[in-house]
Amino acid sequence: MATKTAPTLADVEAARGRVTGHARITPVYGSETLSRRAQRKVWLKAENLQRTGSFKVRGAVNKLSQLGDDERAAGVIAASAGNHGQAVAWAARELGIKATVFMPQDAPMAKVEATRNYGAETVLAGVGFDDALAAATDRARETSATFVHAFEDEAVIAGQGTIGLELAEELRDVETFVLPVGGGGLASGIAIALRALRPGVRLVGVQAGKTGRGTIADGIMVKYPGELTMSILDDLLDDLVHVDDESISEAITLLLERAKLVVEGAGAASTAAVLDGAVGGSGDVCVLLSGGNIDPTMLISVMRHGLTLAGRYLVFRTRIADRPGSLVELLELIAAERGNVVSVEHHREGMAIDVVETEVSLTVITRDEPHCNHLIGALESRGYVVARFR
Repeated sequence: MATKTAPTLADVEAARGRVTGHARITPVYGSETLSRRAQRKVWLKAENLQRTGSFKVRGAVNKLSQLGDDERAAGVIAASAGNHGQAVAWAARELGIKATVFMPQDAPMAKVEATRNYGAETVLAGVGFDDALAAATDRARETSATFVHAFEDEAVIAGQGTIGLELAEELRDVETFVLPVGGGGLASGIAIALRALRPGVRLVGVQAGKTGRGTIADGIMVKYPGELTMSILDDLLDDLVHVDDESISEAITLLLERAKLVVEGAGAASTAAVLDGAVGGSGDVCVLLSGGNIDPTMLISVMRHGLTLAGRYLVFRTRIADRPGSLVELLELIAAERGNVVSVEHHREGMAIDVVETEVSLTVITRDEPHCNHLIGALESRGYVVARFR
């Protein structure tokens, strides 16, 4: 098998010619809120607004555009739990090529349906991604179809690098570019372009912190990063930092509330790194919002968690007398302190409490953390024992 070599700036520029008319030139936004929080000017490159909801379509179009007639006739195969499969399906439909995408059996149905709606045959195979990948490569060997790797492919890397060409033109005064790193194809392509066109800029990669519980940034949590991509990044990146789910959750919440942008966990990782102060430098910084395909149920959970951390939700339990009017007294006190009660639950059975008492758990919408503390203080001053949930 031929040794893979890193794409050049010329490869990336050629990819731009193939991608133009298919992928969008995504917008760049400045954010006053994020700039204030980071104490430096923050720019957002919104690839979450790209076709199929992520940057992946760039690499897929560039790869498929270079297939010969026989290869096009044989079709393409990919393995994916999300964005890559959708991108290959969309690119194949645009170019008139048959696509088959293997996905884990428990892949979110929203992603499965999106891939099907873009015209690909979807095959659910195995419990996890590795099983789907093995089944996809087996099918490719059996049928002579072209297997399209998500990141360990020169054409895919060059396609993702077209973002770097746009950034070099759009943000001439930015000092630091912050790029999410999973398999490494995105960051490699952008780094190749920016190092050639803007050699003095600082390039920082961001990975999700590894825990036994996984991460909400599943798009950049890969088991085996690419050998080619990591060799490129080892040479071109100035730094590689990690962020945890708490920081990513806060970034998703801020981007949705203040920038009005829906961003998935992997797409928010770069923003999280800047807000954590992990990327270094002091000048203008650009974060890449790589995708916006977050599952709606995950988004709801992240928003609730993020708002709770920000003091916008106060969740606590206390005890009241088990008699008429006790709950009304508690609710009136909360209302007087401008708290908005959205949930109340009574607990009597199975609790180690006096027979004349009942425990209540409340969820209250608040303004911020000082408001939470003020409300708790008001309750305690009236004799309530408050246990706050975090």
